[in-house]
Parts: sequence; structure tokens; C-alpha cells
Amino acid sequence: MLKDVKHKHLQPAYDEMFKASTLPLWEIYDNLITEVPTPAGDPFIWRYATLRPLLVDAGSQISAAEAERRVLALRNPGLDRPGVAQTLFAGLQMVLPGEVAPAHRHTQGAIRFVLESTGGYTAVQGERCQMRRGDFITTPSWCWHDHKNDGDGPLIWLDGLDIPLVGFFGARFGEQNESDQQPIFREDDNSISRWGSGLKPLMGEHVHPYSPVYSYPYERVAEALNAMQTNDEPDPHHGWKMVYSNPMTGGHVLPTIAAFAQKLPASFQTRTWRTTESCVFAVVEGRGKATIGDQVFSFEENDVMVSPNWTDIQFETETEAVLFSFSDRAPQELLGLFREELD
Repeated sequence: MLKDVKHKHLQPAYDEMFKASTLPLWEIYDNLITEVPTPAGDPFIWRYATLRPLLVDAGSQISAAEAERRVLALRNPGLDRPGVAQTLFAGLQMVLPGEVAPAHRHTQGAIRFVLESTGGYTAVQGERCQMRRGDFITTPSWCWHDHKNDGDGPLIWLDGLDIPLVGFFGARFGEQNESDQQPIFREDDNSISRWGSGLKPLMGEHVHPYSPVYSYPYERVAEALNAMQTNDEPDPHHGWKMVYSNPMTGGHVLPTIAAFAQKLPASFQTRTWRTTESCVFAVVEGRGKATIGDQVFSFEENDVMVSPNWTDIQFETETEAVLFSFSDRAPQELLGLFREELD
């Protein structure tokens, strides 16, 4: 039943409409059509120095197999439902030496950004993708994936998934593999050499809506950012920024998630910008502060920050800094909804 209606003399009519499972649009129009977007959720930072001990403690009490996925889900304090943003889920996952996170698949697309590693891999569709610090790995919708730590220290990464978006469409499906680890039938990191070198196979066209490259090693990303730094002046809003791309189309790696890497000079202050995307940042290198909306956060390596949609963002660095980020920009661009505003 409607409350605080504008036309109170029509309340008896509204009661009858409600009984018929209808509503007067003129009473709710302002909530549906707005001049500018309303940010969903709060700007926030999760400090790695705080979260890592919590993960390690969890690792001493529950195994990766028992937990299915040993993840600390990042909870946006401004949302009344699980998620880091209105369309995105994020968490820190840990696999200890010798452990396997069992194979499964689901309709939700996922990305992994490695924060700490002495060795390990994610297997995707029969291919092992090595997980070194700074590496970016995708596990597209309905692709089998499992994780193993074959190093001698914790393997920790940032998970990003489109769980809220897939849930909105009512399209959640999942399946467990018969074995903890899927069969491996390709060379390790095969997708990089097969699709990621400016070439593509003449036969066997990739027909999926996601990138055929599952792994984007940080070594290559750092080289590309350094080349930009050598040849180009930093953009006043983003420094030197690159998009992780699908080599088949030049588009984003997943149809539901976009990912970026950017480098900022030392003692550099960006100009303010905002977009309709909700964006999650992970600090790869360096120190500085981020002003997101009316919140100011100091950041250092492996910290994670979120900027809700249509919220002002500005970075100011102490040292040279590298940031990884992922967002819901990909589906917004596909649907023609993406907008940005640059100061």
C-alpha cells in the first residue's frame, strides 16, 4: 500500500488499485525516472593489513575443501544485501600450500587478481593458468575452474563476480565436478600463446562472448604501462590507463565485467571524474590517497577500495602507483547506458 501519497484525496482509489495489483504511476514516477543516478552503496576501503590475519585465522579453522571457497566476502556498509556494489561481488580468497579448491562451474562470470603468491594456479576449461602476484585471470560463465596452491606460502587473490547482476536476471545455475580437479588437456597458459600475441588460429573460431585469453600476466601489463609512460604524457584524470581486452573484438574480457590497469606518477593528483559504473580498485604498487565522494582514504599495496556509481573519484599519490580495477562498465556499454563526467 502506498504511503505519503501526493494526492491524499485519491487514497480510497489507490487502495482499490493496490487490491488489483496495480499502482498509480504518477505517485511513484519520481522514484523511477530521475535526472541523475543515485549512487548505490558507500565508498569504502578494505585494508589488507586487517583482512590478511582474518584469512590466515580462517585457514587454521576450516579447509578449502570444507569451505568450498575460503573467501572473505567484502560487504559494502551502504547496501542491505551482499555485494561490494549493486551489480558486483568481491572477496579475498585464500588457498594454503597443498590445498585444492574443488572444481565447479556457474553462470556467474568471475575474475581473479593475485595479491600474494609463492606458486599456484587456477585451472580453467582444461588449462592451468599460473597465479603470480599481479596476474589477472578470468573464469567466464559456465567454465569449469579449480584452484591449487603448489607453493610454500598462502595463495591470496581478489575475487570479482557478477553475482548480483546474474541474480537480478534470475539466471543462477551451478554444478560441481565429479572430481576435485578437472582433467587438464592443454599446456599451461595455452590461451596466452594461442590468442594473445596478435594472432588467432585460422581454424576453430572462438564463438563465445568472452575473451579466449584466460590469463593476463602482470609482467606483460607492466611492460605495456611502462611503454605508455615512456611515450605519452599522463592523462590528467587517469594517468596511464589500459583496458584488459578481448583480442577477438577489442572489447572487454567478459560481457558483464570490465577490467583495467593504470599507473600514476609520484606526487600526482588526478582531476576529478565520475561515471555510471561501480568500480573496485586494488593497489598493486605504491602509496597515496583516494577521495571517493566525500570520503578520503589513504592506501597502500593490496588495499581494496570501492567507488559506487556516479560518485566523484580523485587520486593523489605519494609514490609512483599502479592500480588494478574492475567494474560493470562492460554491460553498460553494450546496452548504451554508460556515461562519464570529467572535471
